[in-house]
Amino acid sequence: MRIGYARASTVRQSLNTQIDSLKAAGVTRIFHEKISTRAKQRPELDKAATLARDMRASGVAVTLVVHEHKRLGRGIDLAALAEQLRADDIGLEFRTGELHGSHDPSGVVFTVLAALSGMEREYIRDRTLEGHESARARGKNIGGAAVTDPAMLSMALHLRDQNLSLRDIAAQLVITKGKKKGQRPSPATVLRMLREHDETSARDHQP
Repeated sequence: MRIGYARASTVRQSLNTQIDSLKAAGVTRIFHEKISTRAKQRPELDKAATLARDMRASGVAVTLVVHEHKRLGRGIDLAALAEQLRADDIGLEFRTGELHGSHDPSGVVFTVLAALSGMEREYIRDRTLEGHESARARGKNIGGAAVTDPAMLSMALHLRDQNLSLRDIAAQLVITKGKKKGQRPSPATVLRMLREHDETSARDHQP
């Protein structure tokens, strides 16, 4: 039996690509959810794992199929989850990405690759933060700060709640300061502004 799991980090991200990939792989039972990989509890993943264990206990060979390893987890968390699947005699398969293929979670190669996937994310994050700090130290603005302001952010959030596209949101905003005063921000600037707001909000709500 092949059980599928799909995950997106935010409610605005589509699961279509992942679900289509799983269906193409012959998966008929798919669990999916929109939740951060950092969440301590992922209900749909727990349901998928529970079904897999129950089916395996009844004597059925079971494989958990995921579009890409990042949808399941990274680094040590991914290795630990994979090890639990191995202990329950459940196979693991990724349809694409760095860990593409079927894996033996107890193997050294898988463990190393899983750890490296987590290290890569932390490396990119650290380098990005260092770059931002360096730029601020030189007096440069980050993430479109030269043209955005609280009023623009408030309006952008309101328009996003109405499911408008980035292009449509940008078309209704006006820059009120700096050299571009009176012009419209670009969709990329709107994206950065909203992303920074979401990241800040997520950090503020962390326990």
